Amino acid sequence: MARKPGPPASDDGIEDTPESGGRQSGGATGQAGAGKAPGRIGTPRGKVIEAFMALLAEQPYETIGLRDIAARAGVSLAELRGQFSGKLAILAAHIKEIDREVLNGDQDDMSDEPTRERLFDVLMRRFEALAPYKGAIRSLLQSARTNPPLALALNNFAVNAMQWMLAGAEIRAAGPTGLIRAQGLALLYANVMSTFLDDDEPGHARTMAALDRALGRGQQLTGVLDRVCGLIPGCGSRRRPRPARPADLDGDAAVAV
Repeated sequence: MARKPGPPASDDGIEDTPESGGRQSGGATGQAGAGKAPGRIGTPRGKVIEAFMALLAEQPYETIGLRDIAARAGVSLAELRGQFSGKLAILAAHIKEIDREVLNGDQDDMSDEPTRERLFDVLMRRFEALAPYKGAIRSLLQSARTNPPLALALNNFAVNAMQWMLAGAEIRAAGPTGLIRAQGLALLYANVMSTFLDDDEPGHARTMAALDRALGRGQQLTGVLDRVCGLIPGCGSRRRPRPARPADLDGDAAVAV
Protein backbone atom coordinates (compact mmCIF):
# COMPACT_ATOMS: atom_id res chain seq x y z
CA MET A 1 0.00 0.00 0.00
CA ALA A 2 1.42 3.38 -0.97
CA ARG A 3 2.00 6.05 1.60
CA LYS A 4 -0.40 8.95 1.45
CA PRO A 5 0.81 12.53 1.86
CA GLY A 6 -0.37 14.29 4.96
CA PRO A 7 -2.14 17.61 4.82
CA PRO A 8 0.20 20.49 3.95
CA ALA A 9 1.34 22.54 6.90
CA SER A 10 0.89 26.83 7.50
CA ASP A 11 31.10 3.66 -4.88
CA ASP A 12 33.47 2.42 -5.74
CA GLY A 13 35.99 3.41 -8.40
CA ILE A 14 34.55 6.83 -9.11
CA GLU A 15 37.30 9.14 -10.26
CA ASP A 16 37.05 12.89 -10.18
CA THR A 17 39.56 15.66 -10.05
CA PRO A 18 40.89 16.12 -6.52
CA GLU A 19 40.63 19.54 -5.06
CA SER A 20 40.90 21.11 -1.68
CA GLY A 21 39.99 23.98 0.28
CA GLY A 22 33.20 26.95 0.15
CA ARG A 23 30.03 28.89 1.75
CA GLN A 24 28.50 29.04 5.15
CA SER A 25 26.96 25.94 6.60
CA GLY A 26 23.21 25.77 6.84
CA GLY A 27 23.40 24.40 10.35
CA ALA A 28 24.63 21.18 11.85
CA THR A 29 22.62 18.02 11.96
CA GLY A 30 23.40 14.72 13.60
CA GLN A 31 25.37 13.01 10.87
CA ALA A 32 25.42 9.72 12.73
CA GLY A 33 22.53 7.38 13.28
CA ALA A 34 19.61 6.97 10.94
CA GLY A 35 19.90 6.79 7.19
CA LYS A 36 23.16 4.83 6.87
CA ALA A 37 23.62 2.18 4.23
CA PRO A 38 24.28 -1.25 5.77
CA GLY A 39 27.85 -2.47 5.52
CA ARG A 40 29.68 0.83 5.24
CA ILE A 41 29.63 1.91 8.90
CA GLY A 42 33.02 1.42 10.53
CA THR A 43 34.92 0.81 7.30
CA PRO A 44 37.64 3.30 6.29
CA ARG A 45 35.58 4.24 3.25
CA GLY A 46 32.48 4.80 5.35
CA LYS A 47 34.40 6.84 7.90
CA VAL A 48 35.68 9.14 5.16
CA ILE A 49 32.20 9.67 3.72
CA GLU A 50 30.71 10.42 7.13
CA ALA A 51 33.61 12.72 8.04
CA PHE A 52 33.15 14.72 4.84
CA MET A 53 29.40 15.07 5.34
CA ALA A 54 29.96 16.17 8.95
CA LEU A 55 32.48 18.79 7.83
CA LEU A 56 30.03 20.04 5.20
CA ALA A 57 27.48 20.68 7.94
CA GLU A 58 30.04 22.86 9.72
CA GLN A 59 31.76 24.82 6.95
CA PRO A 60 31.61 25.65 3.23
CA TYR A 61 32.56 23.05 0.65
CA GLU A 62 35.38 25.23 -0.70
CA THR A 63 37.15 25.54 2.65
CA ILE A 64 37.26 21.81 3.42
CA GLY A 65 40.74 20.45 2.76
CA LEU A 66 41.76 16.87 2.16
CA ARG A 67 43.80 16.90 5.38
CA ASP A 68 40.67 18.05 7.23
CA ILE A 69 38.75 15.04 5.92
CA ALA A 70 41.52 12.58 6.74
CA ALA A 71 41.89 13.96 10.26
CA ARG A 72 38.14 13.84 10.96
CA ALA A 73 37.93 10.29 9.60
CA GLY A 74 41.00 9.12 11.50
CA VAL A 75 42.82 7.91 8.40
CA SER A 76 46.09 8.89 6.77
CA LEU A 77 46.28 11.00 3.63
CA ALA A 78 47.66 7.97 1.82
CA GLU A 79 44.66 5.88 2.86
CA LEU A 80 42.30 8.67 1.85
CA ARG A 81 43.96 8.87 -1.57
CA GLY A 82 43.74 5.12 -1.93
CA GLN A 83 39.97 5.32 -1.48
CA PHE A 84 39.08 8.55 -3.29
CA SER A 85 40.46 10.97 -5.86
CA GLY A 86 38.99 14.07 -4.19
CA LYS A 87 35.98 15.68 -2.60
CA LEU A 88 33.65 15.16 -5.55
CA ALA A 89 34.47 11.45 -5.52
CA ILE A 90 33.57 11.29 -1.82
CA LEU A 91 30.30 13.07 -2.53
CA ALA A 92 29.56 10.70 -5.41
CA ALA A 93 30.19 7.74 -3.11
CA HIS A 94 27.79 9.18 -0.54
CA ILE A 95 25.10 9.55 -3.20
CA LYS A 96 25.69 6.00 -4.36
CA GLU A 97 25.22 4.74 -0.79
CA ILE A 98 21.94 6.63 -0.56
CA ASP A 99 20.88 5.06 -3.87
CA ARG A 100 21.70 1.63 -2.49
CA GLU A 101 19.76 2.22 0.71
CA VAL A 102 16.67 3.33 -1.21
CA LEU A 103 16.86 0.47 -3.70
CA ASN A 104 17.37 -2.04 -0.89
CA GLY A 105 14.04 -1.02 0.58
CA ASP A 106 11.13 -3.44 0.53
CA GLN A 107 9.07 -2.60 -2.55
CA ASP A 108 7.10 -5.84 -2.86
CA ASP A 109 3.90 -4.18 -1.68
CA MET A 110 4.23 -1.44 -4.34
CA SER A 111 4.29 -3.60 -7.46
CA ASP A 112 0.54 -3.26 -8.06
CA GLU A 113 0.39 0.46 -7.29
CA PRO A 114 0.01 3.14 -9.99
CA THR A 115 3.19 4.63 -11.44
CA ARG A 116 2.87 7.88 -9.54
CA GLU A 117 2.44 6.07 -6.22
CA ARG A 118 5.52 3.92 -6.82
CA LEU A 119 7.62 6.97 -7.62
CA PHE A 120 6.23 8.85 -4.62
CA ASP A 121 7.26 5.98 -2.35
CA VAL A 122 10.78 5.75 -3.80
CA LEU A 123 11.43 9.49 -3.49
CA MET A 124 10.08 9.68 0.05
CA ARG A 125 12.37 6.84 1.06
CA ARG A 126 15.24 8.84 -0.41
CA PHE A 127 14.29 11.93 1.58
CA GLU A 128 14.10 9.83 4.74
CA ALA A 129 17.57 8.40 4.08
CA LEU A 130 18.90 11.95 3.73
CA ALA A 131 17.37 13.21 6.99
CA PRO A 132 20.65 12.97 8.98
CA TYR A 133 22.43 15.11 6.37
CA LYS A 134 20.24 18.22 6.19
CA GLY A 135 22.98 20.54 7.47
CA ALA A 136 25.46 19.22 4.91
CA ILE A 137 22.92 19.58 2.09
CA ARG A 138 22.12 23.19 3.02
CA SER A 139 25.81 24.04 3.00
CA LEU A 140 26.40 22.29 -0.32
CA LEU A 141 23.48 24.03 -2.02
CA GLN A 142 24.64 27.40 -0.77
CA SER A 143 28.11 26.79 -2.19
CA ALA A 144 26.67 25.64 -5.53
CA ARG A 145 24.96 29.01 -6.02
CA THR A 146 28.34 30.70 -6.46
CA ASN A 147 30.33 27.72 -7.78
CA PRO A 148 29.19 26.78 -11.32
CA PRO A 149 31.47 23.70 -11.65
CA LEU A 150 30.07 22.34 -8.38
CA ALA A 151 26.50 23.07 -9.51
CA LEU A 152 27.15 21.23 -12.78
CA ALA A 153 28.61 18.25 -10.94
CA LEU A 154 25.63 18.15 -8.58
CA ASN A 155 23.26 18.16 -11.54
CA ASN A 156 25.13 15.28 -13.17
CA PHE A 157 25.04 13.29 -9.93
CA ALA A 158 21.33 14.06 -9.55
CA VAL A 159 20.39 12.94 -13.07
CA ASN A 160 22.26 9.67 -12.57
CA ALA A 161 20.60 9.11 -9.19
CA MET A 162 17.15 9.85 -10.62
CA GLN A 163 17.71 7.27 -13.36
CA TRP A 164 18.13 4.72 -10.58
CA MET A 165 15.08 6.06 -8.76
CA LEU A 166 13.00 5.74 -11.94
CA ALA A 167 14.23 2.18 -12.37
CA GLY A 168 13.38 1.48 -8.73
CA ALA A 169 9.85 2.71 -9.42
CA GLU A 170 9.65 0.45 -12.51
CA ILE A 171 9.68 3.41 -14.88
CA ARG A 172 11.70 3.21 -18.08
CA ALA A 173 14.83 5.37 -17.78
CA ALA A 174 16.88 4.27 -20.80
CA GLY A 175 17.64 6.19 -23.98
CA PRO A 176 16.94 9.86 -24.77
CA THR A 177 13.42 9.72 -23.36
CA GLY A 178 14.73 8.28 -20.10
CA LEU A 179 17.37 11.01 -19.88
CA ILE A 180 14.69 13.68 -20.29
CA ARG A 181 12.63 12.06 -17.56
CA ALA A 182 15.63 11.80 -15.25
CA GLN A 183 16.60 15.45 -15.73
CA GLY A 184 13.04 16.58 -15.21
CA LEU A 185 12.71 14.42 -12.11
CA ALA A 186 16.02 15.76 -10.76
CA LEU A 187 14.69 19.32 -11.01
CA LEU A 188 11.36 18.34 -9.47
CA TYR A 189 13.25 16.66 -6.64
CA ALA A 190 15.36 19.78 -6.13
CA ASN A 191 12.22 21.91 -5.83
CA VAL A 192 10.86 19.67 -3.07
CA MET A 193 14.26 19.64 -1.35
CA SER A 194 13.74 23.19 -0.05
CA THR A 195 10.60 22.04 1.78
CA PHE A 196 12.36 18.93 3.08
CA LEU A 197 15.25 20.92 4.56
CA ASP A 198 12.84 23.02 6.64
CA ASP A 199 10.49 20.15 7.51
CA ASP A 200 10.89 19.14 11.15
CA GLU A 201 7.50 17.45 11.45
CA PRO A 202 7.35 13.76 12.39
CA GLY A 203 7.18 11.69 9.24
CA HIS A 204 8.05 14.73 7.10
CA ALA A 205 4.40 15.48 6.42
CA ARG A 206 5.14 18.79 4.69
CA THR A 207 7.63 17.09 2.39
CA MET A 208 5.09 14.41 1.51
CA ALA A 209 2.50 17.03 0.62
CA ALA A 210 4.98 19.07 -1.45
CA LEU A 211 6.16 15.95 -3.31
CA ASP A 212 2.59 14.90 -4.05
CA ARG A 213 1.80 18.33 -5.51
CA ALA A 214 5.02 18.37 -7.54
CA LEU A 215 4.37 14.93 -8.99
CA GLY A 216 0.89 16.05 -9.99
CA ARG A 217 2.29 19.05 -11.87
CA GLY A 218 5.10 17.01 -13.35
CA GLN A 219 2.77 14.29 -14.58
CA GLN A 220 0.92 16.81 -16.75
CA LEU A 221 4.14 18.32 -18.12
CA THR A 222 5.71 14.96 -18.91
CA GLY A 223 2.77 13.96 -21.04
CA VAL A 224 3.62 16.91 -23.27
CA LEU A 225 7.36 16.11 -23.25
CA ASP A 226 6.76 12.48 -24.19
CA ARG A 227 4.54 13.53 -27.10
CA VAL A 228 7.17 16.00 -28.35
CA CYS A 229 9.91 13.40 -28.00
CA GLY A 230 7.83 10.98 -30.04
CA LEU A 231 8.11 13.37 -33.00
CA ILE A 232 11.94 13.34 -32.90
CA PRO A 233 13.59 10.42 -34.76
CA GLY A 234 15.36 8.09 -32.35
CA CYS A 235 13.94 9.79 -29.26
CA GLY A 236 10.75 7.85 -28.69
CA SER A 237 10.75 4.49 -26.97
CA ARG A 238 10.07 1.39 -29.03
CA ARG A 239 8.19 -0.12 -26.15
CA ARG A 240 4.49 0.20 -25.57
CA PRO A 241 3.68 3.69 -24.23
CA ARG A 242 3.36 3.80 -20.45
CA PRO A 243 1.48 6.23 -18.25
CA ALA A 244 2.75 9.80 -18.10
CA ARG A 245 5.92 10.27 -16.07
CA PRO A 246 6.70 13.13 -13.73
CA ALA A 247 9.08 15.90 -14.71
CA ASP A 248 9.38 19.51 -13.67
CA LEU A 249 11.54 22.02 -15.45
CA ASP A 250 11.29 24.77 -12.84
CA GLY A 251 13.62 25.32 -9.91
CA ASP A 252 17.26 25.64 -8.89
CA ALA A 253 20.13 23.36 -9.81
CA ALA A 254 19.28 19.72 -9.29
CA VAL A 255 20.79 17.92 -6.33
CA ALA A 256 20.60 14.31 -5.17
CA VAL A 257 22.68 14.44 -2.01
